[in-house]
Amino acid sequence: MKRRHTASHTPSNLKGYLQDPSIVVAPGVYDALGASLAEQAGFDTVYLSGASLAYTQLGRPDIGLLSITEITSAMSHIRERTNLSVVVDCDTGFGNAMNVMRSVNFLERAGANAIQLEDQTYPKRCGHLRGKTLVSQGEMVGKLKAALDARESENTLIIGRTDAVAVEGTDRALDRAQAYHEAGVDMLFIEGIRTDEDIEKIMARFKGKVPIMANMVEGGDTPLQNAQALEALGFSLVIFPGALVRAFTHMASRFFATLKQEGSTDAFREQMLDFKQLNDYLGTQALLELGQQYDER
Repeated sequence: MKRRHTASHTPSNLKGYLQDPSIVVAPGVYDALGASLAEQAGFDTVYLSGASLAYTQLGRPDIGLLSITEITSAMSHIRERTNLSVVVDCDTGFGNAMNVMRSVNFLERAGANAIQLEDQTYPKRCGHLRGKTLVSQGEMVGKLKAALDARESENTLIIGRTDAVAVEGTDRALDRAQAYHEAGVDMLFIEGIRTDEDIEKIMARFKGKVPIMANMVEGGDTPLQNAQALEALGFSLVIFPGALVRAFTHMASRFFATLKQEGSTDAFREQMLDFKQLNDYLGTQALLELGQQYDER
């Protein structure tokens, strides 16, 4: 699995990356700082996770509380800060086919490279929570066709996700995925894969025909595998949607406990950036100097 590097002045080309046999690894992010840190680490693609947005912006679970406005705002901030490819979790499209078209318009204009839509009813819930319900296959096909018609560029990818494994079983999920493929989506995402047999069935049906996306959720339904293993199985893209917020929550809980107990951040200093280090990372001095060029003399 080779690593691609993105020049800082050139927008990433996710469609081109997916034609490469090496898997695209997309960490989940929820803001511009996280995206910039991923870019600094050498990633060329990130996943704007609806779940992570709900966790961080609302302090709530992923149960359909977000709006398209909140997702679009986050996408805009990420695009302003980075040139990464961004795969955006658009949940159900927030309604019917007309809502889907509006959502695609918003996100594409905000800079999304790929937009993921799922076949749950609205409001949805996290793909690894129980109690999901689905719209009909026909309704979802219509929504995906609306998304494809709404995009302004064919380089903006539309991802068809099905949550049917947990609701109707693997075979029915494959039938839904087949219908979404025939509708013209650029990638398939079969959520909640549970076994090696599931993966074998998916690849027997779709490998070489359309890129397939994998989702790694710590403690979720799908057993965790690394990117190299997933690439060998035939996946084209793997997301780690909630890993960053889980790491942050773990760290922040320890930080607050230390501050409460000690009344100081001294005990945590080795695990923090100081004021200068953070400003150096953010490029504060360069921005101040840029602003000074326009000061009246």
